[in-house]
Amino acid sequence: MADFVYRTVMHDIKEKILANEYDGMRLPDERSLAEYYHVSRSSMKRAMELLSQQGIVFKKRGSGTFINPLYLKNQAMFRYEGSNLGLTDSIKAPGKKQRIKLLDFKVVKASSEIAQDLFLAENDFVYQFKRLRFLDKQPFLIERGYLPIKIVPELKADNLKESLFNYLEDTQNKVVTKAFLNITVAPSSTEDQDKMQLASTEPVGVMEGIFFLDDGTPFEVSNMRVHYQYMRFNTFVNLNR
Repeated sequence: MADFVYRTVMHDIKEKILANEYDGMRLPDERSLAEYYHVSRSSMKRAMELLSQQGIVFKKRGSGTFINPLYLKNQAMFRYEGSNLGLTDSIKAPGKKQRIKLLDFKVVKASSEIAQDLFLAENDFVYQFKRLRFLDKQPFLIERGYLPIKIVPELKADNLKESLFNYLEDTQNKVVTKAFLNITVAPSSTEDQDKMQLASTEPVGVMEGIFFLDDGTPFEVSNMRVHYQYMRFNTFVNLNR
């Protein structure tokens, strides 16, 4: 996957933060950072926006940009390193490698509910897929999703064996940046127990949601059933407008 300039800058700033290279927990201004990294102001702005969205830094009006002390105390809460909301970048486990097994992939006519969620006509067709995600050898998530064909008309099965959102970003320069998620807990089904090696008494986390491109277009309807040992949800709340 191509690594965009702003990602490289963002990663380097994270390393410098962890190495305590910024005095007073304060970062230089964006102009100085852009000159230091020899990048455009827009790339620098994007890198800083991502750091802010992740809760790693925060801006204090009239004073500058500061490092969130919680990042230094508990980096496990801030593992996300991507530029979109895909699970491949969002879910990290130290020392473990994530992989995807594609269980099903086909084209189907959109149901009335899926058509409504994706702003499609009822006779429109969508990709329907099912994937099983692993951390090393441990299966931890069953994902079912629906995608509008018109957004990714060239999608192939192999593309779904890697990060779908990174594929979209790298091939079409479209980014998934917003989501509406409903998160609950449910008894594990027989499929959950079989695919994720769960006992009949063990539950799963359930995440149902709609993911949106940065221009507001609905891109995916998804249902994710998560092994309870891997169900973690951290959030950064910001009410500034």
